Amino acid sequence: MRSSQQPWSMLALLVLGSSASIAQQNQAPPQPMSFFVTSAGPGKGADLGGLAGADRQCQTLAQAAGAGSRTWHAYLSTSASDGGTVVNARDRIGAGPWYNAKGQKVANSVADLHGDALDAARLGNNISKATVLTEKGDTIKGFGDTPNTHDILTGSMPDGRAYTDGMDHTCKNWTSSDTGTAQLGHFDRTGGGNTSWNSAHPSRGCSQQNLVSTGGAGLLYCFAAN
Repeated sequence: MRSSQQPWSMLALLVLGSSASIAQQNQAPPQPMSFFVTSAGPGKGADLGGLAGADRQCQTLAQAAGAGSRTWHAYLSTSASDGGTVVNARDRIGAGPWYNAKGQKVANSVADLHGDALDAARLGNNISKATVLTEKGDTIKGFGDTPNTHDILTGSMPDGRAYTDGMDHTCKNWTSSDTGTAQLGHFDRTGGGNTSWNSAHPSRGCSQQNLVSTGGAGLLYCFAAN
């Protein structure tokens, strides 16, 4: 009996081994990182050195994480106030899709990211406390953690566009650490009765202290634009 069962046992092992090999071959490689939240801000509150300085912060951190071959832009809007130029955050980040440092998809397109005209075939974004990671792949302290740093600088309305009401929502287009306010999003989509990832509430001011007291740390969303 033992000798008659041996060929069948060997055949079963060969089949299982072949199936495992095929499964490994068919498994898609992880997607490269194309979205993260900065692990640290420049430290000057909402004075980021304008859009160029914010983009440089994203590019520098991406470079340190081994993703510097791509062009990185900060998800920020600017307004026409104080002689500035209107720039919509949604127009700065490429077409998508975007993946975090662990290869998890956070959104398929600009429209999905902002919930434009959702239907059965378009489910919106996958932004949550579990999927919003730093360039290092680390989680960020959010609502219920100490300290809570879930406020992310955006200067944007929920649709990803700049405000047009003539008020300052961008700390003088990201050049002020003194006067003004900045519109903030909640990366964990929790707290304050507002679940918006990009437009939850304004900051108390533009200094680092103001941003911390509101519930943030001067962090940015960064997207690979190419």
